[in-house]
Amino acid sequence: MSLAQPVYLDYNATTPLTEEVKAAMRPFLEEHFGNPSSQHFYGRITRQAVETARRQVAGLIRASTSEIIFTSGGTESNNLAIIGAAHAVGEKKRHIITSAVEHPAVSEVCRFLQTQGFEITTLPVDQYGMVAPGDLQAAVRPDTLLVSVMHANNEVGTIQPIRELADLAHAAGALFHTDAAQSAGKIPVVVDKLGVDLLSLAGHKLYAPKGIGALYLRKNIPLQRVTFGAGQEGGLRPGTENVLEIVGLGAAAQSARRDLAANMAHYSTLRDRLEAGLIAAIGQENVRINGHPRERLPNTLSISFKGLRAYELLENISSDVAASAGAACHTGQERTTGVLAAMGTPVEWAQGTLRLSVGHMTTPSEIDRAIQAITHAIKE
Repeated sequence: MSLAQPVYLDYNATTPLTEEVKAAMRPFLEEHFGNPSSQHFYGRITRQAVETARRQVAGLIRASTSEIIFTSGGTESNNLAIIGAAHAVGEKKRHIITSAVEHPAVSEVCRFLQTQGFEITTLPVDQYGMVAPGDLQAAVRPDTLLVSVMHANNEVGTIQPIRELADLAHAAGALFHTDAAQSAGKIPVVVDKLGVDLLSLAGHKLYAPKGIGALYLRKNIPLQRVTFGAGQEGGLRPGTENVLEIVGLGAAAQSARRDLAANMAHYSTLRDRLEAGLIAAIGQENVRINGHPRERLPNTLSISFKGLRAYELLENISSDVAASAGAACHTGQERTTGVLAAMGTPVEWAQGTLRLSVGHMTTPSEIDRAIQAITHAIKE
């Protein structure tokens, strides 16, 4: 990255395409244009590419190829999983459980289903943003149809005890869904070890293009389609396949599986360098690290500066660092995000929260430059 550009520390928001992904996609941008449903030569090439990508995505999470449904991204995957399960089971069961720290692609879906007569229970989290299995055990009922808890939080990086939560859901006869948009490619995501029935993926968090994702649907799990058309994707996601981006997602999934250990080491080394550098420069008493101290994504640092305003800080460092705030601004008034509020983060800390997330392309020199820029802005 040129010194003329800010250091990019917002990989949890989106990721650039890798050269490997671009190379895999290029023939389907420039040459292979056929409709995968066509039976002739041109269609067979693209159909084969789609199925190759399906194997690659299945390989990342150790699923069967028949259990992968391509979608337009994590939001659609979450909608299909939750609404599809609700419609499939809703005549007998009308209760859904989720958590207080979900992405809107889950929480808003649950809010919609509430208007359709479903009852929603929202589990609290502790100071680290983690769901307590005991709270889920107390909340499940005979009429609970689905539990949806994210694998890793997009703001603070906390990793949930998914296996334990899934086992509790299954013991009560409920299905379990997890949004793994932030965890795939950063930590191991193996569906059998997690014990989930449904799992959502988002391509653009994984160095694939925006506008592509996937839903894992365990065999024999009931799901009803939420859009209607022809019979693509097992009849659950109709519409001509987005071959170009499906190929990109497949290539990204393949490289994520191959390089997972190296990527985790790279991320954690740089994240820890960033955290230690900021604490050393600003003082332990002036910073607060959000999220679980151990069970968090290796690339994610949510850090609060007491008494500061995140948006003012971001404006001051904008020529040097691209990052996200941990507080949202509405109608000129700052408030804490739902995640930080659910964790009980005091307002004077929450309003000065930055989310800094590293990625493939981040370098040690960029981390040092970011430390210097952030420190300078805070001291000013």
